[in-house]
Amino acid sequence: MTLALSWSEWAAHDGVALADRVRKGEVTAAELAAQAAAAIARLNPALDAVVEVFDDVVADPLKDGMNAAGPFAGVPYLMKDLGPTLKGRLQEMGSQLMQGNVASADSHLTQKIRAAGLNLIGRSTTPEFGVCSSAENAISVTRNPWDTAYTTCGSSAGTAAMVAAGALPLSHGTDGGGSIRIPAGVNGLVGLKPSRGVFSIAPGGSDLSSIVSSQGCLSRSVRDSALFVDSCRGGAPGEFMPYWRADEPYADLIRRDPKPLRIGLSHQWGPYGTSPEIIAELNRAGRYLESLGHHVEEAQPAIDYEAAFKAQTTCYITNFAQTIALLLEPRGLTRPPEDLVEPMNIRLWAAGIDATYSERTRMQLAFNTASRGFGTFFERFDIILTPTMAKPTPRIGTSEYLTVSDEPDVHAWFANLWGIFAYTPLANLCGIPGISMPFGTLANGLPMGIQLMGAQGQDGLLLQLAAQVERALGGAWNRGAVPAHHVTRG
Repeated sequence: MTLALSWSEWAAHDGVALADRVRKGEVTAAELAAQAAAAIARLNPALDAVVEVFDDVVADPLKDGMNAAGPFAGVPYLMKDLGPTLKGRLQEMGSQLMQGNVASADSHLTQKIRAAGLNLIGRSTTPEFGVCSSAENAISVTRNPWDTAYTTCGSSAGTAAMVAAGALPLSHGTDGGGSIRIPAGVNGLVGLKPSRGVFSIAPGGSDLSSIVSSQGCLSRSVRDSALFVDSCRGGAPGEFMPYWRADEPYADLIRRDPKPLRIGLSHQWGPYGTSPEIIAELNRAGRYLESLGHHVEEAQPAIDYEAAFKAQTTCYITNFAQTIALLLEPRGLTRPPEDLVEPMNIRLWAAGIDATYSERTRMQLAFNTASRGFGTFFERFDIILTPTMAKPTPRIGTSEYLTVSDEPDVHAWFANLWGIFAYTPLANLCGIPGISMPFGTLANGLPMGIQLMGAQGQDGLLLQLAAQVERALGGAWNRGAVPAHHVTRG
């Protein structure tokens, strides 16, 4: 097979650059799709990150309605096997229970993605129903391209692996507690969880039923993430919640450096902290931001962290229980079958299926209190700077935090999770934006991400600051290193 670009050229292009070459007539959308499919074929045996490639769309990028005149002009894109649906395509949610499940229609966001000129060429892996932060079960064991002994984390597991390995410049992710930012952090990528009220999951959810979950993408460049938001934001007809509008396109905003910002550096969140190694890298990031003209000091929101994490746990247990129940109902099932659903998800269902309105009310009050605490913090500071992860990237098979865990108490299981992923979930609780970007390297040789968080609707400011850092680094995220499994290797 003759490829349109050498692998070094391919890896050097982000989505914006590939789209520019299509518009100049130097390469076609079909050639881009073929090269992405070839990259997946090379990498997937080692990474187990792609469930399916749509060969018919690779052959004909216009087949499913992609808008070739959109800003991404046919750049190939994977859809996480969870969340937005693709008409006539399988969506199996990382679950044996859902094998053979075919979507009847495109979701609203899917339509936006196609209109943006992104060519949906396949499905990337996810843990079952997106629960937890590693894809390790009977469907897939997705491995980190930097070192395949380690997880990609998740739940946007396959997307993170393939974007980091250079197969595609950007692809889809979802984030209910860090599932865009965490895999971005441990794979050396840019991952924005937007504010609540940026992307729609219609017709499958709303602000009330999907209060903590966000859509988005993982990318290798800030401008790809900015253009994705510009192109795909907004609600569907009939949605009750307001959707944020930017004063100018983020793709334009990020070309300018932000004004000097007040940044609160933070790493002790109530009962959860991190290691001296990660603190040292975080402090190095703080000094780097100071060198760019920003004011950085240690500070953290004055909230009841234990109450906030308890409420977040209630939210997850009750939301996942109802998600599972809604999947069981059309199959004539009254409880999850033990041979088709992961043990921890059965325990989550059992723990949450009979939750009361009173429990949810207390949860929502705790959400409100925490949100007001963060809001007060953002009266004094523009940005919170934290690590993306509280602990180093876990190895494959670390059963105490995977969906295959034998921990009988789901509350204890979540408490353990929060000890690993302490810094990401509260942004979901409050509906505020957070972005992970590469900055450090851990002793195990894997990338370390740092997270920026801002006030509601300040997604553009996070992207603007991330773009300033990217320019200052000369575009050399991860200090110019590439993963062991990468399109440019072998």
